[in-house]
Amino acid sequence: MNKTSNNNFKFWWQSGEPWIWLTAGAVSISMVVVFGLLGMIAVRGMSHFWPADIEQMTYQSIDGEQKLIGELIESEFIKRERYLESGLGTVPESQLEVKRWLLKTGNRGILSSDFRWIDDHNIKGRETPDQLIVVERVEWGNFYGYLKQVNQQGELQAEGDAAWTELEQRIQRVTKLRDELKGLEKGDIGAINYQLERLRLKRKSLALKGLDTKDNLAAIDVEEKQLDQDYEQLREKLQKLHHDLERDSAVFVVMDGREITIPLVNVVSVLKPNSMNVFQKLGHYFVAFMNFMSDDPREANTEGGVFPAIFGTVMMVLLMSVLVTPLGVIAALYLREYARQGPMIRLIRIAVNNLAGVPSIVYGVFGLGFFVYFLGGNLDQLFFPGALPAPTFGTPGLMWASLTLSLLTLPVVIVSTEEGLARIPGSLREGSLALGATKFETLWKVVLPMSSPAIMTGLILAVARAAGEVAPLMLVGVVKLAPQLPMDGNAPFMHLERKFMHLGFHIYDVGFQSPNVEAARPLVYATAFLLVLVIVLLNLSAIMLRNHLREKYKALDH
Repeated sequence: MNKTSNNNFKFWWQSGEPWIWLTAGAVSISMVVVFGLLGMIAVRGMSHFWPADIEQMTYQSIDGEQKLIGELIESEFIKRERYLESGLGTVPESQLEVKRWLLKTGNRGILSSDFRWIDDHNIKGRETPDQLIVVERVEWGNFYGYLKQVNQQGELQAEGDAAWTELEQRIQRVTKLRDELKGLEKGDIGAINYQLERLRLKRKSLALKGLDTKDNLAAIDVEEKQLDQDYEQLREKLQKLHHDLERDSAVFVVMDGREITIPLVNVVSVLKPNSMNVFQKLGHYFVAFMNFMSDDPREANTEGGVFPAIFGTVMMVLLMSVLVTPLGVIAALYLREYARQGPMIRLIRIAVNNLAGVPSIVYGVFGLGFFVYFLGGNLDQLFFPGALPAPTFGTPGLMWASLTLSLLTLPVVIVSTEEGLARIPGSLREGSLALGATKFETLWKVVLPMSSPAIMTGLILAVARAAGEVAPLMLVGVVKLAPQLPMDGNAPFMHLERKFMHLGFHIYDVGFQSPNVEAARPLVYATAFLLVLVIVLLNLSAIMLRNHLREKYKALDH
């Protein structure tokens, strides 16, 4: 019986089935970890946009009974002994653990902090009045309270039940005016300032060359005079918009009974979450998420949106892809098709493979020294002397960041392309040459098209790595807040010398450099989830193109 069991076990072991189960288990654990991590990021990040109920509590504190208004964020349990040792308060003897809530009280600027911990056993009463209002402000975060009245130029316009309808209408008006003001400042006035700066640099450049004659400067003077006239007209319109924006205000009652006046120019949105049904909350949820994706950041990046970071990340990855693909393909073609195989080529391949393991910060230091200081500094001396000592290309920017990441991902593209070239049958090359094609024509029309799926595989791996890199970008172009996008309506439209924002650096800045950690925490998760989505979308686009090319040239493989 034992001999039979041993034979069965030996046969089962030699069949390889244990290794199949081991492999399947490893894959399953990996998938659970990956999807669990993504799920945790998604839940914690995306829940931030859901309009949670606002509670009003009667709380027994050391100073006596008081009213608290806010949003319950999370809870924790503390052992009785630790709670008493910390001097946080008293607790009934029968209670072995103390439950505490993190309450977002908002109203920063009025209270010392917009978050506080409260003890569950000291909460004497809880309710969610429908009239409680959440005010999202341009600065100082959320405001919680009751609406009392709406004023225009300090005069009462509505109060009581009619005040809410009046407030919503005036918020819509303020939002429209704010968008018009933003478009005017970034559009027409921004274009005028850009043209004035170009004329100033042109005037200085003529002076450096000794060509600042009266005739040469006359055209510049005429253009500057016209731009100044246009600016004066826009400035009057700008002043009128500012005056209209500052017209309205609202009076709110906070939890301690004080009346606070908030100018509506400082208000982004208002809502009554306690009176909203599920469908209304769902609609607000999608609006809040879209605003997060399309707005500029505010309040040291702890409020507002991340559109500049999304734009900078995608633009940098696309530019990097355009730069790294031809370089990697040409290098692989030379190594595989033209170079005589020998010790030197083997040494080059070893060096390329080792480059893939070099820490990314080393590439950042190289990019700063070679691209920014050497190439950029020489470009400024040759083509932008009028702007000196202020650098144009001799400072970190989008182009240098893209070139640095191109070098970082170049080994991946070279190795992947070489593998694709090696899989092309030699008979296809020989047949093409036999039909009279040159070696270049054979490579261009036969070999490269068939190896394009492998090239796309290398590009996919390059995009996945480059989109998530942060360390080198901190040296060669990325900043906390970029006042201008790298692309706008001013010629030459794409400004590769400008600094830019990046989702990866935005996560680092909000998570570790934020002055308000509790307020920034959900934005860290939301931005991380958004970065994953951007990488997935970029990779899916490349994968779809690779699959199309693979199907197109599948017949040639046989």
